[in-house]
Amino acid sequence: MATQIFVNLPVKDLNKSIEFFTSLGYTFNPQFTNEVAASLVISDTIYFMLVTEPFFKTFTKKEIADATQVTETINCISLDSREAVDEMIAKAVAAGATTPNDKQDHGWMYGWGFQDLDGHLWEFAYMDMSHLPG
Repeated sequence: MATQIFVNLPVKDLNKSIEFFTSLGYTFNPQFTNEVAASLVISDTIYFMLVTEPFFKTFTKKEIADATQVTETINCISLDSREAVDEMIAKAVAAGATTPNDKQDHGWMYGWGFQDLDGHLWEFAYMDMSHLPG
């Protein structure tokens, strides 16, 4: 079995988060989705567990970071083209996200990101390894 990653993110309104990520073209695994958590499928090996804040608090004794005020992480996902990056950001903005940073174009690597409804930062990148410097 391939190594998988499950990133847990606290969310204020699970239904709004599900609606937001569905509008970006993502799906959810119903086996791991209920009223307190939803399994956002990025790929066959990458999943984000969107967890309601009260349920998330049962996993840690620490305070939950307010991602609208502090950066707790930047979740970066690769896409197949520059156009796919731009399309993803356009969908996210149309669904209520904001773009806190400008596009980054380094020739061989292109990226742009958004801040989701809960303030989590997401980056999407395209890398053309045939033009990798050095």
